[in-house]
Amino acid sequence: MDEIKTNITHQQWAIGVDIGGTSTKFGLVNHRGEISYAGKLLVTGRFEEPGIFVSALHEALLPAVANIGPENLKGIGIGAPNGNIHNGCIEHAPNLPWKGVVPLADMMTRKFQLPCKLTNDANAAAAGEMMYGIARGMKDFIMLTLGTGVGSAIVSNGHIIYGHRGLAGELGHTGIRRGRLHWSTRLDGTLETYASATGIAHTARLFLEAEPTFSLLKSCRQEDITAQQVCESALKGDKLAMKVFQYTGQILGEAIANFVMFSDPQAIILFGGVTKAGQLLLGPVAEHMEKNLLPVFRDTTKILLSELPDADAAILGASALVWDNTNK
Repeated sequence: MDEIKTNITHQQWAIGVDIGGTSTKFGLVNHRGEISYAGKLLVTGRFEEPGIFVSALHEALLPAVANIGPENLKGIGIGAPNGNIHNGCIEHAPNLPWKGVVPLADMMTRKFQLPCKLTNDANAAAAGEMMYGIARGMKDFIMLTLGTGVGSAIVSNGHIIYGHRGLAGELGHTGIRRGRLHWSTRLDGTLETYASATGIAHTARLFLEAEPTFSLLKSCRQEDITAQQVCESALKGDKLAMKVFQYTGQILGEAIANFVMFSDPQAIILFGGVTKAGQLLLGPVAEHMEKNLLPVFRDTTKILLSELPDADAAILGASALVWDNTNK
């Protein structure tokens, strides 16, 4: 539901846009992280051409822009799958209707007459965490977004690491258990195949097939099992569901140990629906991270949960790109 608040003129605002596979969230955000307006466009089947999408987004934002005055807008920040900050393009995003390389930042700049910065959704989340969340004041951390997939961003000395082509930081696709688990079209044995919501549901199905013991999950059709159902069952004390999170937490902890030893971060910040499992997941993550670290790295890196509210995190993260001057 869209929302417009009053008494918002005479200060600068950024447009934050989060593009997902099924919907796009957008809003106006000031430097303190206050959202004056928020809205959503359903993407699926409606915007086969990016130009149509840009026009629809412009039309949806017009009332809010008029309310604050266009002279008070500083710019646009966009978080998107396969977003490249170096060229402002979405490149070959598999879950979006636009194929190939889409110069979306340039298209937005021409339509809105505002500067636009675009990056991938995990990097946008890290920017938001640095500006509005638990990473304020941190210069070295890794952000892991645990949702349908596993996204990541690496921050070193206060800068997001983009790499020479803008594609750095795909930790979700690093090999963890090669040849042991495979689903969809993903590379086999990657962190994403285990630690994502999709991976957790897949692990639960494998455990149900292998173990005849009673489980609350047996009342569900196996093909319909979700990570949320696994979490709810585990929180009720279901042993098989708890075992799924123990297994997932072990693999995630081992992977994080590798990340800690290559970048020496102050913290690993976790965000996304999977983190709602709380200590069912975080307990084994911390245990197996510490077990797999060299002694010099032990007890030096915190595992923290994002402080950004779920409903607003994507918009806040995207808008933070507008205020950020460290990664131009």
